[in-house]
Amino acid sequence: MAKLYLVPTPIGNLEDITLRAIKVLKEADLILAEDTRNSGKLLKHFEINTPMQSHHMHNEHRTVENIVRQIQNGKTIALISDAGTPAISDPGFLLTRACVEAGVEVDCLPGATAFVPALVNSGLPNDKFVFEGFLPVRKGRQTRLELLTQETRTIILYESPHKLLKTLAQIAEFLGEDRQVSVSREITKLHEETIRGTATEVQSYYEKKPPKGEIVLVVAGKK
Repeated sequence: MAKLYLVPTPIGNLEDITLRAIKVLKEADLILAEDTRNSGKLLKHFEINTPMQSHHMHNEHRTVENIVRQIQNGKTIALISDAGTPAISDPGFLLTRACVEAGVEVDCLPGATAFVPALVNSGLPNDKFVFEGFLPVRKGRQTRLELLTQETRTIILYESPHKLLKTLAQIAEFLGEDRQVSVSREITKLHEETIRGTATEVQSYYEKKPPKGEIVLVVAGKK
């Protein structure tokens, strides 16, 4: 039966793709990709010749109904993002919701996502945690940080390199200078690193060594 597949793709190391992901991508009628140029390199590497169509945050509001109809008419469609699992801080939620509401089967494959290895590698408690994704850039940022001051679970944030120092400084300001944090960047890539310490210590480290690449920031909860 036709369905929507959500297919995780490697976040850096191409060897992290699963055999099942390759099979699904080869057998699908259509692949929806966040960036067709970026995903084209991945598909070429694994000799996947399935047709591709662009599906990103700027067009997904307009395309979901048509995609649902295609699946209802018998097409099997696979959704991939630039890296990691679709819908985790990437396009995918709107299409998944539309499929569920229309009674279309959705199948999310297990696979790569950045925050799980960052959490496990942090050394901070991982029995209970909350994924916050990216903090608001402007409006609502302070409110969100104030709410996190009362969070007892380990907190997971995504952050860009040019905003990391600001975020670490705000964590020290709102949550305390001695709050334990862990910064993992370039996960699975050649220059992967994880720096652990207090918010102030890690901020000081990156003031001397400006960060590069994709970043996951893990913050200890309130004791």
